[in-house]
Amino acid sequence: MRIPEHEADILDAYQGLRAPSWLRTPTDPNTLVSALWSANVERAAGGKLQVAGVPVTALAREHGTPAYVVDEDDFRSRARAFRDAFSTYTVFYAGKAFLCTEVARWVVAEGLHLDVCSGGELAVAVRAGVPPERIGMHGNNKSDTELVRALDIGVGSIVVDSATEIERLSTLAAQRHVPAPVLLRVTAGVEARTHAYVATAHEDQKFGFSIRGGGALRAALRVVRDPNLLLLGLHSHIGSQIFDTTGFEVATRRVLTLHGQIASQTGYTCPELGLGGGFGIAYTTQDDPQSPRQLAWHLSSIVADECRALGLAVPQLSVEPGRSIAGPTTFTLYEVGSVKRVTLDAGVVRTYVSVDGGMSDNIRAALYDADYSCTLASRASDAEPVLARVVGKHCESGDVVVKDEYLPGDVSAGDLLAVPGTGAYCRSLANNYNHVPRPAVIAVRNGRSRVVVRRETEDDLLRLDVG
Repeated sequence: MRIPEHEADILDAYQGLRAPSWLRTPTDPNTLVSALWSANVERAAGGKLQVAGVPVTALAREHGTPAYVVDEDDFRSRARAFRDAFSTYTVFYAGKAFLCTEVARWVVAEGLHLDVCSGGELAVAVRAGVPPERIGMHGNNKSDTELVRALDIGVGSIVVDSATEIERLSTLAAQRHVPAPVLLRVTAGVEARTHAYVATAHEDQKFGFSIRGGGALRAALRVVRDPNLLLLGLHSHIGSQIFDTTGFEVATRRVLTLHGQIASQTGYTCPELGLGGGFGIAYTTQDDPQSPRQLAWHLSSIVADECRALGLAVPQLSVEPGRSIAGPTTFTLYEVGSVKRVTLDAGVVRTYVSVDGGMSDNIRAALYDADYSCTLASRASDAEPVLARVVGKHCESGDVVVKDEYLPGDVSAGDLLAVPGTGAYCRSLANNYNHVPRPAVIAVRNGRSRVVVRRETEDDLLRLDVG
């Protein structure tokens, strides 16, 4: 930031210290915005936050902080909601959002399939006992080892992403004398209205075969003519954290046009079409996601209309919700370590609330400039709300957990804060920056809590250090 020289410059320089336009000053900072929290989170006696009947103070005592706290019944309910709304579809849970053996078992128990995109995620699925035919294998650069394991296990589909992978997979399948079930990842040239790093269907990115350049059609013809490969269909994914289905409409039209071209040139009609996922959730009050039922209606209408216009039968459809199932089910519980009120020029005060986690357990704020909310979780407060910034313990000025939030003015060391909407891509992207061990994942249900992923320890970190 440049040094301001005039009063107008000072006002401009500190415009960023004001609350964003969508963040309103609360009349009561203890009030929970229900859309941001899982179904079983509420305030109990003394203003303590509790989930499924268990106070966060008890969770902190038993399991420590920081911790990812999962409302198990809410997770299962969201999985069922997608299963029921998309009843004629194949619904894959996108494991990259968050995956552990227990979650994989929940997904299967609620009638969903599982999408994995690495050998490690596939290993979790196998350990959890997921039926192989209910596993879809993604990845833009799968190794031979990963492809061999997928073939030997007998996964239901392998989403191929390059001409090189087609050749390698054909060779590996020939060695096993079993055709590999293939979906072809295609890019439809659609700019999804989301962050550039999670938009995945425009031309200039690493995923899939371009429809516009003809690469997708050539790849499909190559697969159809290969006796070692079985083309199940096409797969398109336009991005993540998407609220508007307009992008799906454009992408579906282009993908179905390719679907028809394959049939006309080969006489083979692909039985399946993968629409991907990327459905958004509410991280803050500025987000307005659609329900699974609304999404199913819109996507089904889009496909039906486009198939009718192109004279095609509707293929078996699939979707891959990940964030929209896992995200809202979980909050991260932190303990406050220090509070600083920094007086800046023009009398502006910034309140920094430091917690015992940060960018090692939630890097999305730094990586995607993502917005989050939070609340004082261990007690109620009558203090006036102040605009605060919640920051982590790491040696980085960009270590921000919540950029802007109104918290009670008396928030202090020892208080617990809860950040909702951290069930997707927080534990999955967690890291050991500054050699900080990753938090535990705690599932809560019917008044009881249990560890489903244990907290890392310094011994875990040192065990890998062979020096």
